[in-house]
Amino acid sequence: MAKVYPNVAPTAAATNEKQRQLLKLKSSNNALDADHAVVLTVWKKSLLFNCNGFTVFDSKGNLLFRVDNYMATSGCNGEIRLSLGDSWLVYNGETAINPEFSVKKHVSILNKSCLAHVSQAAGSNKNVMYEIEGSYAQRCCAVYDEKKRRVAEIKQKERVGGVAFGVDVFRLLVGPEIDSSVAMAIVILLDQMFGSTRRFST
Repeated sequence: MAKVYPNVAPTAAATNEKQRQLLKLKSSNNALDADHAVVLTVWKKSLLFNCNGFTVFDSKGNLLFRVDNYMATSGCNGEIRLSLGDSWLVYNGETAINPEFSVKKHVSILNKSCLAHVSQAAGSNKNVMYEIEGSYAQRCCAVYDEKKRRVAEIKQKERVGGVAFGVDVFRLLVGPEIDSSVAMAIVILLDQMFGSTRRFST
């Protein structure tokens, strides 16, 4: 069975493809700086029995994050609360006091590529910190900051030895302008908004 984390030597074909992708990224004005990005492997699976969540590895295969939702299997959403406006508040740690930021699902027939906006918790869409575009269902998303710089990306994981991992294992590229924990929080919220448990996925 192939390892989930990116701890294997790339083949020549994979290296050539990676170089082509790098050239494509560098040719774009708002491309993520691939040379300085942290590459994480996200596995949509909890390491705990009978629990939902995410397991995240760094480029050396070390465990970096664990997200375990103990309440998900009992039919309760726990501390993940959904409002009628499809918006979420994100807190630092276990307390529900002074949210770090808010995330609102973008609903518009004019701009289908925009998935969500991340704003300061006390602000509105005028104080947008990040905008997420793309398709979470296809694991092809980009996170842009207020200056329209691409600061993070979600991408499908490359095949290893001809084995495809599917959508439950994917890459998260994090640029130096955004903290890895914030980028991972965005992934968790995108999964809440557009994951397989949601009826309408983008």
